[in-house]
Amino acid sequence: MVVVGTSLTAGYGLSDPGLAYPALIQRKVDSLGLRLRVVNGGVSGETSAGALRRIDWVLSRGKVAVLMVETGANDGLRGQDPDSTRANIQAIFDRAKALEPPPRLVLTGMEAMPNLGEDYTRRFRGLFPELARTNGAAFVPFLLDGVAGVDSLNQADGIHPTARGQEIVADNVWRVLRSVVTELSRR
Repeated sequence: MVVVGTSLTAGYGLSDPGLAYPALIQRKVDSLGLRLRVVNGGVSGETSAGALRRIDWVLSRGKVAVLMVETGANDGLRGQDPDSTRANIQAIFDRAKALEPPPRLVLTGMEAMPNLGEDYTRRFRGLFPELARTNGAAFVPFLLDGVAGVDSLNQADGIHPTARGQEIVADNVWRVLRSVVTELSRR
């Protein structure tokens, strides 16, 4: 399983990469006795365009049973056009679906900052469930649910989760991902 993502996935600001949610997901996978290695493909500062630029390299590293895409947060912070973000994520999914066999797809939703206006926020929020539905991807509605805006769960920058915040993020992801990985183990 490869998790392509931003600093939220990379574990920016944490003292140990083992505290980032992909490592916590690995522990959950291991606790079920499943043979699946979770690879943290998070890159701080990356946009959906950056994820698209490196997806061929990521997918060429070996068999990918599950591709989880966590991107768009930096697009939203920069006020990039949601249609561009949508096109980049769609292109990532298209490349993954061209593999034989294609990986199971998982997409995480993200929210835009309200200062970008109601129209932008609505369009940005809507692109994630639409892409998940269109591509048959499992969908995590909001990666930072229960963490965003909670001072005690975020680092001093107010953006990146603390170790405790990463645990909640891992739980958010696991609620959706558990059925995906257990289904794979039955094949």
